[in-house]
Amino acid sequence: MNMQEFESQYRDAMDETLNELQTAVLLLAQLQRKIEQIGNSVQSLSQSVEVYITNQTPN
Repeated sequence: MNMQEFESQYRDAMDETLNELQTAVLLLAQLQRKIEQIGNSVQSLSQSVEVYITNQTPN
């Protein structure tokens, strides 16, 4: 393998690796948004349950 072939293989491998890293970062951002949405849903459900329980408790 000569120097040009080595450089070409190196660049190709680096491009592929950086593309994979970019994909992973984008997936992480989507996952963080989804976790936030789920957290908001859980908080809303908890508040609904608290209101329901409060309204069911006799005064």
